[in-house]
Amino acid sequence: MYRVIAIIGGGLMLAACSSSGSNFELFKSSPSTDAVRFESEPPGADVKVGDLTCRTPCSLAIPTSGPQTVTYSLNGYQTATEQLEVQTTSYPPTFSPNPVTVELAVAPPPPPRRATPRKRTAKPAAKPRAAAPAAPAAAAPPPAAAPAATAPWPTAPAPARQ
Repeated sequence: MYRVIAIIGGGLMLAACSSSGSNFELFKSSPSTDAVRFESEPPGADVKVGDLTCRTPCSLAIPTSGPQTVTYSLNGYQTATEQLEVQTTSYPPTFSPNPVTVELAVAPPPPPRRATPRKRTAKPAAKPRAAAPAAPAAAAPPPAAAPAATAPWPTAPAPARQ
């Protein structure tokens, strides 16, 4: 009896080890992130850090795997970029500067388009019109009516029978 219990217990332990033994990834830590606050003057600029985006004022959780480039863009203003550096002197690593504040410069107006004169091509001279004929030409006769037999439906109602 004890042998049967020992064999069943060993089988259960072997099954448990085989199903979860390959999950050593559970012990790996996830990459650390740092919440960075972004501000701009004027507010409402689009911020892009790698694949992450937001609209100022906002905050993003950015992986601290290395330095990051921040791009600010807003219609009517010049695009601005900032560099985020990783500070490894503390644990967990953090980004500097935090918060990132940028003042966007107004974009210069587009240069006015020069009105380029169009080159005129020489047109052939118009032919003088001939004098109008004294009598108008005979009008063409109206087209002949097609025979009724070729029409797919009758053109007039059939006469009533008496």
